[in-house]
Amino acid sequence: MEHLIPVINKLQDVFQTVGRDAIQLPQIVVIGAQSSGKSSVLEGLVGRDFLPRGTGIVTRCPLVLQLINNQSEEGAEEWAEFLHDKDTKYTDFQEVEQEIVERTKVIVGDNKGVSAQPINLKVFSPHVLNLTLVDTPGITKVPVGDQPDDIEGLIYELILTFMSNPNAIILAVSPANMDIATSEAMKIAKTVDPEGNRTLAVITKLDLMDAGTDAMDVLTGRVIPNKLGIIGCVNRSQLDIKNKKGIKEATQSEALFFQRRYPGLAARCGISYLAQSLNKLLMHHIRQCLPELRTRINIMMSQYQQLLNTLGQAIDDKSQVVLQIITKFSSTYCSVIQGTSHDIETAELCGGARICYIFHETYGKTLENVSALDGLSTADILHAIRNATGPRYSLFIPEIAFELLVKRQIRRLEDPSLRCVELVYEELQRIIQYCSQQMPELRRFAHFHDKLVDVVTQLLRRCLSPTNSMVENLVAIELAYINTNHPDFAGGAAVLSDLVRKGEDRDSRPTNSSGAASSQLSTAAEHQEAGAAAAGHTSTAAHTEHSTAGGLFGFFSGKRTTEASSSNSSKDDSGAAVGGGSAAASASASPFHASSLIHDRRSMSTCVDRTTQTDILQRQAEKASLKPRQRMECELIENLIISYFNIVRKTVLDSVPKTIMHFLVNFVQDSLQSELVSRLYKADAFDELLSESEELAQQRREAAEMLEALRRAALVVSEVRDAQLW
Repeated sequence: MEHLIPVINKLQDVFQTVGRDAIQLPQIVVIGAQSSGKSSVLEGLVGRDFLPRGTGIVTRCPLVLQLINNQSEEGAEEWAEFLHDKDTKYTDFQEVEQEIVERTKVIVGDNKGVSAQPINLKVFSPHVLNLTLVDTPGITKVPVGDQPDDIEGLIYELILTFMSNPNAIILAVSPANMDIATSEAMKIAKTVDPEGNRTLAVITKLDLMDAGTDAMDVLTGRVIPNKLGIIGCVNRSQLDIKNKKGIKEATQSEALFFQRRYPGLAARCGISYLAQSLNKLLMHHIRQCLPELRTRINIMMSQYQQLLNTLGQAIDDKSQVVLQIITKFSSTYCSVIQGTSHDIETAELCGGARICYIFHETYGKTLENVSALDGLSTADILHAIRNATGPRYSLFIPEIAFELLVKRQIRRLEDPSLRCVELVYEELQRIIQYCSQQMPELRRFAHFHDKLVDVVTQLLRRCLSPTNSMVENLVAIELAYINTNHPDFAGGAAVLSDLVRKGEDRDSRPTNSSGAASSQLSTAAEHQEAGAAAAGHTSTAAHTEHSTAGGLFGFFSGKRTTEASSSNSSKDDSGAAVGGGSAAASASASPFHASSLIHDRRSMSTCVDRTTQTDILQRQAEKASLKPRQRMECELIENLIISYFNIVRKTVLDSVPKTIMHFLVNFVQDSLQSELVSRLYKADAFDELLSESEELAQQRREAAEMLEALRRAALVVSEVRDAQLW
């Protein structure tokens, strides 16, 4: 398994070239307070003096130290190299120390602040074991000199970024001349590794403990138990460093110290044992993590490949790209309307399905709920009849009164029809955004997207005006000629005979108080029944009424004579006539008030007024106060309006969706691609259309670099066979 650590070293080099740690690699993170002996431990592992020393905080940015054993090489010698300067090979470790100082100034500056950007150093030596360590800045409490006021928090966050890696082994360094229960290193290690599964404790400065004391309880884990163990070390003193005491000599002195002071623990203490322990721990940890790393690398390769495909490759032929985007957008737009899109929306209705819903559910239900008598009071009908006769006494109900009132009701179909056009137009605009989201090319070229949306929006606006005009013309056509000879229209004779039959039924009812109350509370079902029965008559009834003298309402003259002969003898015929003075006085005494229609274009459901139960009761109450002649006239006009209005509503309900499809939807589908080509496919506009933001270009470069790094990492990991892990 000795070859596993160099594999991790290669992976670290690969990902450091792209400037970020995309994969959480196994490594040893060294933490400890200032002057706890971290640097001495690292130098003992390397066997060389190469770390900067001094008072205060010296390590101000992480040092990623890769120890590589090159004993197998012929003429192996000790040398070092930095990742930021691969061309230089350092054989003098004093120069390595100076380069660390200079690189720290480049990263952090001359102040005493800290940075999370690491310095990567490789040390090749036949005297080291393969290890990968990260030396972090020492934990401090009080800012010194020009250090930031929050220096403690900055260092804590920096250490956590490395320790929070679940694949990292924590090497917590604590001095023996301080109570381990107050160790900052152990405290921080507990925050990310409360079970102690990946924390190895190191106790330094055992030779500096007070006379008469020892660290036996600490080293054996009686004070603070630790799963991976506690290893004691003896560092060189500052006097030893000044006297140029070598690492090899210091290691021999350390071994003698443990044999003299801790003979039972001498075999499990010292720098040599620490190096062997770290080497074994790291190899076993890598063996456990490597399968997961291999899977993680493959997943990230797929993700970055997909991201790069989304961002697009470099453009060679701009004209071809522009034409491809136009063609793809046009086909996508039309397929959404026709329902043939590959990516069918499942969360809501869209495109052609929503247009169908607007036609048959929204618009259709709205028109079906429009009553033929909405907004039309009994007073309106009587006033129309009186105004149509002028100063003369009327023998028959004038046809102009019927035409005037039915045209007024037909006009009410225009607002919901125009609102239907508006809803379809809004859906066609919404399809533009839907198609843009389905095309990564338009997200890449923001200017192209804006131009394309502008062209399609202008096309829709051009189609909107003729569509609205045609819908208005449909209603105007119905208003231009009231065809009373329509085969489905019930003429005056048929309606009147039905009213006479209902009048006889009412006269035969008891006239007690309960009967009067029930008569007043009759609902609109009676009117709807009369209208339906009248509409069911064929053109034979219409021809019959035309053969009667007086035109459309000629049949009414006979009934009027009957009414006149049966009326009270004390009243004059002129008093019973519509234009008579007494009738006018009676009408003025009745509670008749003209009502106005309220149209709200914001919602089709509020485009028309609805007849409520209160309106029905009010209409019945108004009719109850009328004379028989006036009541008969009102009911006759109402039933004729219902019959003709139903014919017109059916025609409009069928014609408006066809008009919208022809003038708006189908026209846009047929002319969309040609419009886009004529407006956008211009050689002098290619550069502008295919220009992309610098942020997007930078994102593509980073994605390409990361993908290349992941490919190299996959190649490195593939060198390790599963059989070699055990």
